[in-house]
Amino acid sequence: QVQLVESGGGLVQAGGSLRLSCAASGSMISINYMAWYRQGPGKARELVARISRGGSTNYADSVKGRFTISDSRDDAKNTVNLEMNSLKPEDTAVYYCNARRMVTGTEYWGQGTQVTVSS
Repeated sequence: QVQLVESGGGLVQAGGSLRLSCAASGSMISINYMAWYRQGPGKARELVARISRGGSTNYADSVKGRFTISDSRDDAKNTVNLEMNSLKPEDTAVYYCNARRMVTGTEYWGQGTQVTVSS
């Protein structure tokens, strides 16, 4: 089992910045990808950014150049961060941390953290 706990959400004005963090614990062996998803009001959940165990990253077109995903994996802790700059009102959503184990197809989700960007 893997437990994911997000932090860092909040209210920010358009053009501002926020940093989200996801603390992962449990059996992180063979977790291939860590990612951030978001779900805006009345919208489907969508992938925001993803990072592989090897450090490769992917971003949604809507956040390229504004958001940066990074991770830190060591024996003590596993953390995935999402640095969000030049925030827009359309970035308002609940942001979820995700971990995926490809060999079994298993996914784990955090409880989500609210990000609200005011215009």
